[in-house]
Amino acid sequence: MISSLRGHVLLGGVLLGLGGLVACGHDAPPERDGVGVSVATGAELCADHGVLQSVCAKCNPRLAAVFQSKGDWCAEHGLAESFCPVCRPEAGGRPVLEPVPVDGAPPDGTRVRFKTRAAATQAGLEVSPAEAAEWTDGTEVLVRLDWDATRTAAVPPTAPGVVVQVLAEEGDAVEEGQVLAVLKSPTATALRSKLTAARRAREVAATDLDRQTRLRDQGVTSEAAVLDADAALAVATAERDAIAAEVALVGGGSGGARIRAPMAGVVSVRHVRVGQAVEPGGDLLFELVDPTRLWAEVEVPETELAHVAQGQRVQVRLDAFGDRVFDGTLTALSPAVDPHTRTARGRVPLENPDARLRAQLTGTATILSDRALQALVVPEAAVQRAGDVYLVFVRESVDSYLARRVRVLARQGDRVRIAGGVKAGDAVVTTGSFLLKTETLKDSIGAGCCDVE
Repeated sequence: MISSLRGHVLLGGVLLGLGGLVACGHDAPPERDGVGVSVATGAELCADHGVLQSVCAKCNPRLAAVFQSKGDWCAEHGLAESFCPVCRPEAGGRPVLEPVPVDGAPPDGTRVRFKTRAAATQAGLEVSPAEAAEWTDGTEVLVRLDWDATRTAAVPPTAPGVVVQVLAEEGDAVEEGQVLAVLKSPTATALRSKLTAARRAREVAATDLDRQTRLRDQGVTSEAAVLDADAALAVATAERDAIAAEVALVGGGSGGARIRAPMAGVVSVRHVRVGQAVEPGGDLLFELVDPTRLWAEVEVPETELAHVAQGQRVQVRLDAFGDRVFDGTLTALSPAVDPHTRTARGRVPLENPDARLRAQLTGTATILSDRALQALVVPEAAVQRAGDVYLVFVRESVDSYLARRVRVLARQGDRVRIAGGVKAGDAVVTTGSFLLKTETLKDSIGAGCCDVE
């Protein structure tokens, strides 16, 4: 159990206003037993009355009114009740000073102390060493995944008609040329008829050329007749081929128009249903994607553009994948800044051989610079925020921990680069750091007392 020792607060500023009567030196860090307190040290006790000379109301009668106005007065002994040596011998005749920082965070060096080692063990605190590590500086940006636009396909209807069969669903893997849907289409039927006629016309032209060639060889007809027959065959062949191309384009078959996959991939969206009337240019039946590569679209704030350029390495972390890092390279950066978001869009291709990544996943990315520097690094779980201040708790012993104010300089995944009152090798609290933070705050749970079963 962490206990809370709260004495009456004697603000040094009030006493200093009475002529600098209190000179409280903080030679040691403020201690908190549960929520810690600071005890004035470094000054002499009044030999006659057993209290600190500078706050002895008997030697300094003017102080009596101050203590009485605060409700801190022992009328029986004529001294402040909070440190009366008769009523409260544990105070040692010294006032308890509890600093209240204006920024809402405890002072640097505030000590949180458990009553017993057993209580500290039950709290389940875990520590990790602060490290002096090589840190590659970078720019943190937001990221969103999208399909690689060079590996996607939109599948429209190739002819007007009515859908009679849908042969592929969202998520299906398809091969190039695979039939996705079948339309009942008068256009496709008419093209099939035209193709049949064109094939027959070519057969007739080929037969005529063969006949004219034999007659010329027998001296019955002229060379000009042979050339005319050859030209007619060329025209018939061209017409047949053109109509065959149209039939292939609409996927015309005996059962209507067949809609085929233009590429191998996965059906990402199906827009069509049986019985739907569709028109080329106005409808979209399917969308296909190649899921083996995606684009990580990053938004670079204009204030960071001076530090970002194409070709820089990028580490992508997605919310859905926890601490997993996906490495890539910034291959494109927009030449313009969006006037609304004040960001420039960049692109990082990511390989996805196992198809676990999906479009529209979000996360963060670090665009790494070319320079590495030595930095003090702690786990992200070790850093707690109190008001506008960041705190890291350093273990002194199993039952004693110091709150250190730090500055957060950068984050990369679950690592945080800091500066301040922590040095390499310090054992910083990770699991349980939030508990310690609540114990250092004046308005925390239970007015600063947190029981740990």
